[in-house]
Amino acid sequence: MTPSAVKDITRAEYCVIACAEAWRGDGEILASPMGAVPSVGARLARLTFAPGLLLTDGEAMIVGADGEVEGWLPYRRHLTLVTGGRRHVMMGASQIDRFGNQNISCIGDWDQPTRQLLGVRGAPVNTLNNPVSYWIPRHSVRVFVERVDMVCGVGHDRAEVAGPSATRFHRIPRVVSDLGVFDFATPDRSMRLVSVHPGVTVDQVREATGFALTVPADVPYTREPSPAELALIREVIDPSGTRNREVRA
Repeated sequence: MTPSAVKDITRAEYCVIACAEAWRGDGEILASPMGAVPSVGARLARLTFAPGLLLTDGEAMIVGADGEVEGWLPYRRHLTLVTGGRRHVMMGASQIDRFGNQNISCIGDWDQPTRQLLGVRGAPVNTLNNPVSYWIPRHSVRVFVERVDMVCGVGHDRAEVAGPSATRFHRIPRVVSDLGVFDFATPDRSMRLVSVHPGVTVDQVREATGFALTVPADVPYTREPSPAELALIREVIDPSGTRNREVRA
């Protein structure tokens, strides 16, 4: 497959499209994007192919795609959505491994880490109670690692060992990075390359990944935004260009 003849689509805009696609087919579900690109993607999905999405301001309100308040989301109701699998989060990852285990807590040995990060936060609850996708704006071997230093978000291998109580709502629909899109649609639920963004090669993705990816024989390019989607991204959702500060390519 060849990239579009449209030359001015930025890498960030391909990433927005890839993030938006994570919510396709979810129906009426709470979208919780973390980061500029996922936030633009969630709002784009709401305005186009996923009108049933509920968007939150991250605190206590349901908001429209334009940011206007649509309703109140008390904490008790929020927890009901979480524990019932009715939320789809797109989180970040300081490390992620081939089975989707995620680390945002520390780098290095637990007894004496070399770097303290955010902490575990809500990652275990998120991954065991509702679908979780990941957004990684800097794809490198430091992030895509063979084994995470600490498990915060639970991957497929660990959820399977824990049994039905851990897998009822456990789902990792996709991982999006500044290089491509990934899923876990393999027999052992390990990471697979789904698409590369235009301007990126499969070899570049392999070199930037610290484990062996499953790579199909024919890897397509990430789909391009339509003219209508581009107009929404540039003129309505993100006219100030925050997406381009998160992805510089």
